[in-house]
Amino acid sequence: MNLDFTEEQEQFRERVRDWLEENKPQESRPEDSAEGRAFDLAWQKTLYKGGWAGINWPQEYGGQGFDTFQQLIFLMEYAKSRAPGDHYRFNGLNLAGPTIIACGDEQQKQTYLPPILKGDVIWCQGFSEPGAGSDLASLKTRAVIDGDDMIVTGSKIWTSWARFADWQQLLVRTDPDAPKHKGISWVINRMDNPGMEIRPIHDMAGGTDLHEVFYDEVRIPVKNIVGGINNGWKVSMAQLSFERGTAFMPSQIETWNRMEDLLHLANQTRLEDGRLAIEDDHIAYQLAKMRAETRSLLAMTLMGISRNERTGMPGPEGSMLKLFQSELYKRISILSLQIVGAERSRLSGMASEWPKMFLGSFANTLGGGTSEVMRNIIGERHLGLPK
Repeated sequence: MNLDFTEEQEQFRERVRDWLEENKPQESRPEDSAEGRAFDLAWQKTLYKGGWAGINWPQEYGGQGFDTFQQLIFLMEYAKSRAPGDHYRFNGLNLAGPTIIACGDEQQKQTYLPPILKGDVIWCQGFSEPGAGSDLASLKTRAVIDGDDMIVTGSKIWTSWARFADWQQLLVRTDPDAPKHKGISWVINRMDNPGMEIRPIHDMAGGTDLHEVFYDEVRIPVKNIVGGINNGWKVSMAQLSFERGTAFMPSQIETWNRMEDLLHLANQTRLEDGRLAIEDDHIAYQLAKMRAETRSLLAMTLMGISRNERTGMPGPEGSMLKLFQSELYKRISILSLQIVGAERSRLSGMASEWPKMFLGSFANTLGGGTSEVMRNIIGERHLGLPK
């Protein structure tokens, strides 16, 4: 496979690089809060006005209509420039939006897609429940049809950014008597609907991005069902293909950035015996191995993009990328602590961020499907192994 980009693609890269250099925010993003939401939306508005929002979204909904290779080039240059991460913008841009494009009706596309790109709204995801995480089809949150509305009762957990979101992609059970994969619907829910309660969850890295969400007879219009009633499993599988495929492209590029940061750190940090970390044979070997793996991850991404260009939707091979990236990122974070140590209070600059990144890396192997689930998918759908 040829991993080189064409001359036209390299010219596109220069355009991206120049625009980002001139327009990216100079101030640091606030910690996740109301201020973080305002910062993220303001940056999204800047991207939209500059013609860089929705790189591969259809033009009729405010996107740029570029191909997936141009999306990758944009993300590569975006990461190199150290522009702000997706944060609160992630779900709308990478999950809800692409799913509505693939499965929604025309009215839903016209209504919900442009505000995402214009930086007017934040989305979150209501999939997992206390008893339905990896086994998503076991969800119990129920929706009873009542005229033009459905009445939703139940709860969700691990909902990122729920208290800052305007809209939610919500999975509910609309037919309790159907087989568990058949009676589910994918629904668009307003986060200020009466009858909802949101409680933040404190994670081990000190963050409060995750939430529990409770629904007490919440009314949602039936017209907000995407892909048809009781067809939510098919829609959610389309969404998960995005989440484990193109939606993880920023994470893959970020992994490359962190690898380069770690290499720089190893050339600057001295171990307890006085040697530079890069002079330790074990550390040098691990750095070389993981740097080669980040290059392999890029090659796998390009291969996946090539297939996506032919089919229009990521396939189950996205599970390979998701598994490889999340496990690699964790190993990079572990090596960082071997170099700098885990006592954050005595560290400064970039080194002080590694312990927090290490704690956060565990979430990468859980969110979007655990590593164990990814291995099952790879075994069953790619290798043809029995369940």
